[in-house]
Amino acid sequence: MTLRLGALLTHPIQYYSPWLRHLAGQADLKVYYAHQQTAQGQAKAGFGQAFEWDVPLLDGYDWQWLDNISKRPGIDHFAGCDTPEIDGIIARERFDGFMMMGWNRKSFLQAGWACYRTGTPLLMRTDSNLTSPRSALTLAVKRAAYSAILPRVGHYLSPGSRTDAYLRHYAVSEDRIHRLPHMIDVERFAAGAAKARANGDAAAFRARHGAGEGDRVFLFVAKMIAKKRPMLLLEALERARAAGPQIKVWFAGDGPLRAELETKAKALDLPVAFLGFVNQSQLPTVYAAADCQVLPSDTEETWGLVVNEGFACGLPAIVSTEAGCAPELIQDGVTGWTMLQPDPDHLAQLMLTASAKVRDLPRGPIDSHSQQGSYAFGTHRLLAIVERLKAARR
Repeated sequence: MTLRLGALLTHPIQYYSPWLRHLAGQADLKVYYAHQQTAQGQAKAGFGQAFEWDVPLLDGYDWQWLDNISKRPGIDHFAGCDTPEIDGIIARERFDGFMMMGWNRKSFLQAGWACYRTGTPLLMRTDSNLTSPRSALTLAVKRAAYSAILPRVGHYLSPGSRTDAYLRHYAVSEDRIHRLPHMIDVERFAAGAAKARANGDAAAFRARHGAGEGDRVFLFVAKMIAKKRPMLLLEALERARAAGPQIKVWFAGDGPLRAELETKAKALDLPVAFLGFVNQSQLPTVYAAADCQVLPSDTEETWGLVVNEGFACGLPAIVSTEAGCAPELIQDGVTGWTMLQPDPDHLAQLMLTASAKVRDLPRGPIDSHSQQGSYAFGTHRLLAIVERLKAARR
């Protein structure tokens, strides 16, 4: 019998929508959105400019806008998503499982309470971890509150070992922690990158942005905000270029730090290209044109899906050990390199090492990690989890 699944998200998200479309082909799925994000809202979320995603976000699955009664609608604060009608929907639909892509908005609490009240199996997607610095008082209050609540309210879809440890820290039992990797549209990215290499678009993109065949291009794909540490990459490039004149850096993205980065790069005459915001359909070509990705983020980077995207395109990565994806995705000297400390000299040395070795890395391990983040793999894993929960209820 086909499983009946519900899902609640704050708004349509470019990473989740293609997966929901894939999931809808194998389950009776209904998706609910708490907020209608605008192009201007994307700019306020840190992208630095107003835009619409150029891939379909609402095609191929059954969805519904909820009535958001918040006095200040938005996705950037707790009360920005307030959708009390979700209670009646969950009570009426009697799903075999209900997913929430987060828990830190009022709408999620409303849905969580409805699942608890009706006995609907609740599956919460989280990538929270214990690495972010907090005061002793905050840690004590959170541990008391979370340990009383989290073990009782539902089940958890964890992408990796750091989230597993987070949930155990708050007394969640092992039988409520289920591994579900973070996913991207692996097939689309892989096909796009292969096409760009085969038809010459990748080579043309390199040439257009000042990179020859012998150069090594390190790619930063992210919002230009403090937690992503784009300035650290620029400082590392300044140190690395004396020993590695072939090293270049591309920044793909926009944000409040862009002007400062451009000013410093120009003042130091660094071999940098600022690509601006790159939409989804263009990203495979950019990944295919680069040699290695760099994600130097701090502990606020709970995962780092751009690394998954790069892997799908065959691109290894230098990733900060503070980023949530590092333990799962980075094997030093195999799928990339781990930045152990936020130090420009250390990052510069990693870039020099990568510059010498990056084109000789085996593709197999990168491809293997990539496939474990595919929609097919994730859908199979999720449905197996819900089937087990349904059997346990019976």
